[in-house]
Amino acid sequence: MFGDPLKRETLSAVRSLAARFRERGYALCVVGGAVRDMVSGRTPADVDLVTSATPDEIFALFPESKLTGACFGVVRLRAEGREFEVASARLERGSMDGRHPEKVRYTRDLDTDALRRDFTVNAMRWDPLSEELSDPAGGQKDLACGLIRTVGDPGIRFEEDYLRMLRAVRFASTLGFEIEPAAFAAIRALAPRCAELSGERIREELTRMLTGRFPDRALTLLEETGLLQAVLPEAAAMKGVRQPEEFHPEGDVFEHTRLMLRRMVCPDELLAWSVLLHDVGKPGTASVDPDGRIRFFGHEELGEKIVHAVAERLHFSTAARDAIGHAVRNHMRMASVRDMREPKLKRLLAEEHFGMELELHRLDCLSSHGFMETFLFLLDALSERPDRALPDPWVRGRDLLAEGFRPSPAFGKVLSSVFDRQLAGGFADRAAALDFACRALREAADVSEKCSVNTQL
Repeated sequence: MFGDPLKRETLSAVRSLAARFRERGYALCVVGGAVRDMVSGRTPADVDLVTSATPDEIFALFPESKLTGACFGVVRLRAEGREFEVASARLERGSMDGRHPEKVRYTRDLDTDALRRDFTVNAMRWDPLSEELSDPAGGQKDLACGLIRTVGDPGIRFEEDYLRMLRAVRFASTLGFEIEPAAFAAIRALAPRCAELSGERIREELTRMLTGRFPDRALTLLEETGLLQAVLPEAAAMKGVRQPEEFHPEGDVFEHTRLMLRRMVCPDELLAWSVLLHDVGKPGTASVDPDGRIRFFGHEELGEKIVHAVAERLHFSTAARDAIGHAVRNHMRMASVRDMREPKLKRLLAEEHFGMELELHRLDCLSSHGFMETFLFLLDALSERPDRALPDPWVRGRDLLAEGFRPSPAFGKVLSSVFDRQLAGGFADRAAALDFACRALREAADVSEKCSVNTQL
């Protein structure tokens, strides 16, 4: 009955694998989050498998399989056109420093393997042939109660792998569960250790939280457990930073950010991180006027610098760093779009991540003052310009070189000005645009020469 949530094709492939393992005397079961989802009536996104066979025995059975997790005895193999990761059952293992595993030892006992896992709701397994559910750690009960509980002593489990503390928050937030009190207390005590984790592992867990079902809950739990201060102190600093009530009746910067996270709909990585960090520069730029008004002059510029520092520490891709940094640096410009000239507006609408930044603006307004006029203006602008792609410039640098001009600092300004006029319909054709550019460069050269003569005099 627990197999019902599995897609028919996936279930068929898993059963064929299990039958082949059984022919050689080995057990093969669905394990972990997939079983948790199946018991809850949800279709698992991924299916992980555990077997009593060692990696060498799996290779003998499936010569074409590949070892993907040498430290954990994980083998990837195919069945009926689908790929699965199969982990060999392991004995309880410790950790040298909460980050790197010690040498793996294997076991034939799948219960022993289950009892060294992180949380009870992830320690269940399901036999696809007998359809028997095994639950040696009591995960079904905790699942019904909505609890994230460690398998065994929480301090020991978290000392084995510090990432489990972040995983506890992720599971609690994505499932809408509570963290069991003893586990919560252990996380608070050990939270600073998470700063020792690799940037990639931290980023992956945080991204899963931020793009999960309840990202606002994740932010709250991260702050309450002390994990936010350990892995993202820049965001933790937003707590308690007051804002002017006339624009932010919702509260401080942290609360504003939390509300934005709550209102996201199916966010991707770029939007989620842009929301989290869009006001990250405010703590470092807060000031109060003599009349008592709170100001954050330059928080966008500082925010972009912080994004770059965070991206380097957490090993974001260059593309993601630039997109998030651009959104943070420019999120305040939306307030002035109704005063933009047509060329500048066209450039804005054509930007690669304009859709994401527009959604950031919508969330920003909804979670503060509630003024949506600019958002509606931009929606109208988009509907009036269904093709947002910009035309090719009629004049490029090579055209000016062909006219005999030497490269100069004026090139960029003239080309930008010419393109703006082109977008505004200011030229009849390319020839008129080129003529304008040549005259502008000559005038710029004359001004530069006069300035040089005056300076010499």
